[in-house]
Order: sequence, then C-alpha cells, then structure tokens
Amino acid sequence: MKLFITYLTAFLTIIAGFFIFHHEMPHYTGIYVLMVMLLFGDLYLWSALRKKIFSYKFWHKYAIAFIFWLPLMMSLFFVIGTAIKPIIDWNDVFRTYWVGAILVFYAAKLFPLFFLLIADLIRVFQKLSHLFYKEKRHKLAMQGEGISRSKFLQYMGYLTGGLVFSGMLAGMFKWAYDFNIVKKRIHFSRLPEAFDGFKIAQISDLHLGTWTSDRPLEEAIRHINDLKADVVLFTGDLVNYSTREAFRFEENLKKIKAPLGVYVTLGNHDYGNYVNWPSKAAKQKNMTELFDLYDRLGWNLLNNRHVKFENNGAQIALIGVENWGAHPRFPKRGDLKKATSGLDPDIFKLLMSHDPSHWDKVVLPENFDMDLTLSGHTHGFQFGIETKDFKWSPAQYMYKEWAGLYTDKDSGKQIYVNRGLGSIGYPGRIGILPEITLIELRS
Repeated sequence: MKLFITYLTAFLTIIAGFFIFHHEMPHYTGIYVLMVMLLFGDLYLWSALRKKIFSYKFWHKYAIAFIFWLPLMMSLFFVIGTAIKPIIDWNDVFRTYWVGAILVFYAAKLFPLFFLLIADLIRVFQKLSHLFYKEKRHKLAMQGEGISRSKFLQYMGYLTGGLVFSGMLAGMFKWAYDFNIVKKRIHFSRLPEAFDGFKIAQISDLHLGTWTSDRPLEEAIRHINDLKADVVLFTGDLVNYSTREAFRFEENLKKIKAPLGVYVTLGNHDYGNYVNWPSKAAKQKNMTELFDLYDRLGWNLLNNRHVKFENNGAQIALIGVENWGAHPRFPKRGDLKKATSGLDPDIFKLLMSHDPSHWDKVVLPENFDMDLTLSGHTHGFQFGIETKDFKWSPAQYMYKEWAGLYTDKDSGKQIYVNRGLGSIGYPGRIGILPEITLIELRS
C-alpha cells in the first residue's frame, strides 16, 4: 500500500508540475516533458550502477553518486531559477555554460542508456528462451568463460559515453569559434552583366546571448570585412531571448562594413517569443529596442520590403521578409506580396528569409520569381559530418534544405542555407562549423 501511495504521489506531482510549467512558461512545456524523461532515464541507469559503486570505498561511491546526479540537480536549479528570476535577467555567460554543462552531461548518458537497454532486452530474451528450450539453457549454463554480451554492451556504453563527453567539451571550447569561410560562385542567366562578380557576405544566427566574450566576435568581424564584399546580408536571429543580449557587443558590430551597407531580416528568436514577458508593453519595448539598435548600427532592416541596387543603368532587387516558419511554433509574418510590391517582374531578385522552409512551402509552390534565396535558422544542427563527398546531420530529418546550396529542378530557383555563426542551447559545434559565406554572382 505504501509503495502504491508513493507512486501515486510521484505521478500526481509530475502532472501538477506540467500544468504549472505550461501556465508559467508555455513555450518551454516541452522542456518539462524532456526533464521528466531524463529523470526516468537517470533512475534506470542508476539502477544498473548502484550495486557496483556501493562496493567502492566511502568517498569514491559518494563522489560518483554526486557526479551522476549533478546534471539533474543543475536542471532543477535552472527550472526553479527561471521561475524566480526571468531568464533574460540571468548573466549571459553563466547561463550559457550552465545550460551547456547540462546538455554535455546528459548527452554523455545517452549511450550508456542505449547499450544498457539492449543488454537488458537480451537478458529478457535469454530468459524467455530458457523457458522453451531447456537443452539450450543447460548449454548456456555451462558457458562460464569469456565476457557476456550484456557486460560487453555495458562497457561499450561507458566507453562511448566518455567519448561523447570529451567530444562535446571540445565542441564548446575549440570548435564553437572555429570559423569556416565558405565561398560560392553561382551563375544566373537573368543576372545583368553590370552585376557580374557582385559579392555578398552572408552571416546568420549570431545568437549573441551565447557568446562568452567579444574576442571571437572580433575575429569573425575581421573575417567578414576581409572578404571585401559589396554588401553584407544578415539573415536573422541576432539574440536568443531579448535584445539586451546584444548591447554589450554594439561597438563590435558597428565595425562590420560594406560599400553598399549591411542589410538584415528578423529571425524567430528576435521577436522575444521565448520569454514570459510581464506585459505586452514589455514585449513591444523589446522589439523597439531591437529596431533602435539596428538604427544605431546603421544596419538596414528589411521587414517585408525591398531595396534596389544600381550599376551602369542596370538594377537588381534585394527583398527581405519577416520570419516565416513552417513549424506551428514559429512566427509566420513574412509577406512576399507586400515585400515585392511595385517591382518589375523581370528584375533579378535576391530574397532574405530566415527559415528555409519558407522557400519550400511558399516561394516555390506560389511561384514567386526569386532567383536566389538566402536563409539560415537550421545551424546544421551544430552537429554532423561534412566531407567533400558526404554530408549528414540530424537537421536533414527536419528540413529539406538545411545547409549549403540547393536548386529546384523544375524552376531553377536556388537557395543557400547558412550554417549560422553562433549557437543556441548547446554552446558548441561538432562537425558543422560556424559559417561566414561569400557568394559571388556570375552572369
């Protein structure tokens, strides 16, 4: 009876926690569900480790137990802390490393969990086999030498978990700022000859709330300026949660220069939708601060509008739309009809749209004549494998166009998806490096 009451209390607590979390921070309800799953995963893995470590010396076993439960304690601290003090009021550097540490610890636990589950399933299968095949059970009982399958799988889990842990630490402290300069030369039949060789430097997804200092940003800005592009295009997500994250980098950002200027569009994070604001006025103030920041930087914000560049009597159009994402939780404010209003249908068109699903779901199906679309958003999942002949990332299971250049076979329209310069969540990169793109238009 006591056990039943314990389980019932735990179940009701989890359900109550879900509704409280959904009411206080609706955009992060999924995180609560994930935490519950992590708790059950921790309990399952702990059940396998407990018997072993409690045969160790006193300080050994308690040190291991503390390290094992540390990520859960850190997660609880984060959830409770955000309920007490809004996440936008946390120190950016502290928040970055805190969240990063949680993700590293739990990612390292996934492989031991996976191999432990396989080992347990094998044991269950063996026990079921023993019930039906007594002779085989006798033979298996006689096999006493060598390491069992379950032991081998457990050791594999510990080994891969350690490799993941060390790899993710390297991703945070080595590869997070290992900037990759990608150069693309793209040919267009509609491009006026006067713009043959026109150079675009594209950056995307700065997520300044995750940068721990301005030193790597200064390095990135030097790379951008060294490209000597005609124009710099930033395709959204300046911050993680609120505009104030960008204030400490304002003087750095002012150093980005190009003859035709810097143009920018909004990403899903720029709207402040991931903060539980005390009022609509507070949220609107955050947007006003972003617009004012762009004015001070001298960056041109294209919210569903266009500009024209002219050279020797020829023109091309640059169109920028607000964020439009296919996923239900992303804003759908991009308005191509408004942005292209008054444009000559025959003019060469460049489109800046943060989320590449906009190209797949709107630009192509509704036959908007965009010659080249520039997007970001996916980050390439900040994890994957890229070689000259092979490219893979979990991002490809969520987005048809997730990194690099893609061409629609029917229309010939093209999209380039930048892998992002910053990071979100996990403050690192593994295999998919932060990107600065130089695109040269050729006629």
